[in-house]
Formats: sequence, structure tokens, C-alpha cells
Amino acid sequence: MNKYQKLASNTIVLAIGQFGSKLLVYFMLKFYTSMLGTAGFGDVNNIINASALLISVVTLSISEGVLRYGLDKGNNRKHVFSIGINIAVIGLVVFAAFVPLIGFIEMLEGYQWLMFMYVCTGSIKGVCSIYVRSQGRVKLYAIDGIITTVSNVLLNLLFLGVFEMGVLGYVLSVSLADLVSIVFLSFTAKLYKDYRPLGNDKMLRSAMLRYSIPLMPTTIMWWIINVSDTFMVTAIYGSDANGVYSFAYKFPNLASIVVGIFLQAWHMSAITERNSRTISNFYSNVFSMMQTVMFIAVAGIMLVLRPIIMPFFGSEGFEFAYFYVPCLLGAVLFQCSSNFMGSIYEASNKTTHSFASSLIGAVTNIILNLILLNTIGVIGAAIATLASYIIVFIYRVIDTKKYLYMKIDYRKTLINLALIAAMGVSVMFMEYGLWQNLINCILFIVIVAINFRAALDAVKLFLNKKRGGDNSA
Repeated sequence: MNKYQKLASNTIVLAIGQFGSKLLVYFMLKFYTSMLGTAGFGDVNNIINASALLISVVTLSISEGVLRYGLDKGNNRKHVFSIGINIAVIGLVVFAAFVPLIGFIEMLEGYQWLMFMYVCTGSIKGVCSIYVRSQGRVKLYAIDGIITTVSNVLLNLLFLGVFEMGVLGYVLSVSLADLVSIVFLSFTAKLYKDYRPLGNDKMLRSAMLRYSIPLMPTTIMWWIINVSDTFMVTAIYGSDANGVYSFAYKFPNLASIVVGIFLQAWHMSAITERNSRTISNFYSNVFSMMQTVMFIAVAGIMLVLRPIIMPFFGSEGFEFAYFYVPCLLGAVLFQCSSNFMGSIYEASNKTTHSFASSLIGAVTNIILNLILLNTIGVIGAAIATLASYIIVFIYRVIDTKKYLYMKIDYRKTLINLALIAAMGVSVMFMEYGLWQNLINCILFIVIVAINFRAALDAVKLFLNKKRGGDNSA
């Protein structure tokens, strides 16, 4: 199996295990919005987003170190896993002392210990699942994703539908689903045999921390770009407005899920193939494939946004969420491209450069949010997010050339972006009806036609077995 086929194989397994289960959550959206309402849906997203940030800070992003050093066959895997768990547990113990301070944040008041439980289960689950993936057990990792999602949905039906526990029930469902995942992986992957609390390699621990710690502030910067706007929308316009905005973000995230599954497999390939003689061609080809998928996925979501997605998923009060979606789709497109570029930093152990680029994006995001939210309304948050990701992408395209040359077809990229922008303008400003659907249908067909050749070349590349598939690069 050549490196392209290995990448494809891992992507397919992850897609089977994760896409269907993640799609199930989208079918639950109407249930969530009807049970929580706009304000409750906004509060849930604030709690989940704040907890996701805390997981990275509390654990020093050690799960990234577990993946990076777990993939390196020269390291003792038991030490890698044990170091990851130990650092996460120490971080959680320290974090417990500061949990009461969360109560002083008005929009999170009353939920601080619920968030602590979420952070605890999320931190340990993160290390366990990433460790399993680093050991090449991708099928088990995918099965765990299915079990976690199904558990989450069933618990939501119980806590929201039967007991009507609202925000508490939703967050409790996520935490308990993570706990189910921890138990499942502990026994199926026999993680309890790999864990050793003492006597681990000190040099390996230092190396893992040197790799992971710079990624912690990087995660904070990504968080500022990606989700801080929801807190600012809440502070300025209230939970109802944030509920609608957060709902709108769900559909760009659908495109992100598609590419995110691929990027999980890609990060494994980027690390294991970092010393390949043809690594430049490998990166160039895979980036072109990823862009092709993103352009078609983003255009496809905009095509069906108003005629299918909004009537099917939206409940009362969420009708105008479509207005924010095109800008957020553009933001996700550039976010995925930036994350791909970030794999160059990670494979080269240049994680401080990842932080520098994300810092620029975060500062830009905060400044634009402060200006635009107070001048043009909630749509300003979406525009600020889009602008921030564009800036990060441009910075990384220029900066990563110092470590690896990667060919990008700028002409095709700009044409695709122009067509997608035209679809976005149509969705946002044209009156919904026959003409809007016709225009978007034509634009979608043109985008598919432009990217068809690249998709065909990608298929040929994955099927080529000669010389690791590089003779077609």
C-alpha cells in the first residue's frame, strides 16, 4: 500500500466511523432547537466552547504530543500514553482549585462544576482516543466515535425529551458519552495495561511537552478566531441572538467535518512521511485534493441552504440564520486550508510558528469584532471570522515555504472563490425563489466542472501503485 492509498484507507475508515455518527447529530438539530430555544441553544454553545478551550489549557495540549510521539515507532508507546494521562490528571487537579472563578463570568454563572465535569471527561477521552489512533488502530478509533455519538444522542433524548433538563441535560449527556468512550477504549484497547503512573521516560516527557506547550496558545488563538465571537455576540446582543448565530455555524461546520475527517488521516501521514524524498509532491497533490472537496462541499451547502436545510433543521426563531452562513462557510474553507498548512509546522517541529500565525489572526478577529459588531450587527462577527482566517492562510502560505515548497494553483483557487462568493451574495441578498435557485444551480455546476479534472486526477493517483504513486505527481 503506497502512501496515497494509506491516506485514502485511513480517511475511508474514519469517514465510515465518524461521518454517519456526526450526521446523526445534525438530524437532531430540530430536536435541540425546539427543546432548548434560542437562548438555551446559545448558552449550550457558550458552555461547550469555553470547555473546549479549557481542555487544551488544562492539559497543555498534550494529546497532540501523544499523537506526534505515538506515531514514532522509536518511542515506548506505554510511556507516551502514561505521560499523556499523567499530565492531563495533574492539570485537572490544579484546575479544580480555580473552577469557582468561572462563576464570576455572568454568561457561565451556575454552570462551573458542570463545566469541570465536561473538561475532566473530555481531557481523558482526548488522550485515550488520540493514543489509539497513534497506534494505527484507526478502525477502533472510528468505532469509538460511533459509540460516543450514539450514547450522546440517546442520553439527550432521555435528559431533554423525557426529563426536560434543558442546558444541564445537554452538557451532562456529552460528559457521560465521553465517559462511556473512556470505559470502552480502556477495555477494548486494554489501555489499563499500558498505563504506568511512575517510572516513565523523563526525556520523552520533556520532548512531548516542548512539542505540545506551544500548541496550547495556538489553540487559544484558534479559539479566539473561531468561537470568541459567540461570547461577544452574547455580551452585546444577548443569548437569543447568539443562539441563532450558533445555529448558523452548524452548517459550515458540516463542511469542516468532511475535511476534518480527512485532516485526521492526513496528520498521521504528514508525520510518518515527513522524511520522504517526494514529500513536496505529496503535500501539493493532497492539498489540491482537499481544496477540490472543500470547494464542492461549500458550494453544495449553499445550493441547498434555503430550499432544504433551513426548512428541515430550523425551528421557530431560527428562520433568518441563513444570512450568516455564506461568510461562515468561507471562514471554514480558509480554516481548513490553514490547518493543512499547519501540518507542515507540526511535522517539522516548528509549532511556535503555528502560534505566531494564529496570534495574528486572533488579534485581527478581536479588533474587527469590536468594530463590526457595534456598527453592522451580528453579521460583523461572521465577517471578522472570515477575514481572520484569510489573513492566517496568506501568512502560512508565505511562511511555510521556508520549510517545504508546495505548489498551489492560485488561478483555479481564485476562480473558485469568486464563484462561491457569487453564490453567497445570491443566498444573502436575493429574494428566495426560482431565480435564486436557478442562479445558484448554474454556479454550482460550473464549480463542479472546474474541479472535475482535479477530482479525476486524485482518483488516478490513489489507484496508482507504481513507485508509491509518485510518478504521477
